Amino acid sequence: MATKIKIESTPGAWESGKLGQDDQFVKIAKEIKQDAIDESLGLQMISIRLQKSLIEDMKMIASLHGLSYQPLIRQILTRFVECEKKQILKQQYQESKMAEEENQNIDEKPNAVA
Repeated sequence: MATKIKIESTPGAWESGKLGQDDQFVKIAKEIKQDAIDESLGLQMISIRLQKSLIEDMKMIASLHGLSYQPLIRQILTRFVECEKKQILKQQYQESKMAEEENQNIDEKPNAVA
């Protein structure tokens, strides 16, 4: 009887190909329509015009990260939006705290008698 070698299931084992790339586990997947994938991921197709040089730079950066440029663009936009939302919320919080302090100071001042 052949002894099976157990490889610990870690992200590194998947990334390196020790797990998940063995021919015995390969099979042809059912045809999946792109619309179904987009719907399940909440993706919507858009059209945008960008400078060719910017696209080429993004393709180069994406390839260094093992991506195509469209997922890289999604990551860039997601990071930007998350950062902007945090900044807006922080600013609104600070403004509301300042307004609250001003209202408190007004309430604490004694009324002037004429």
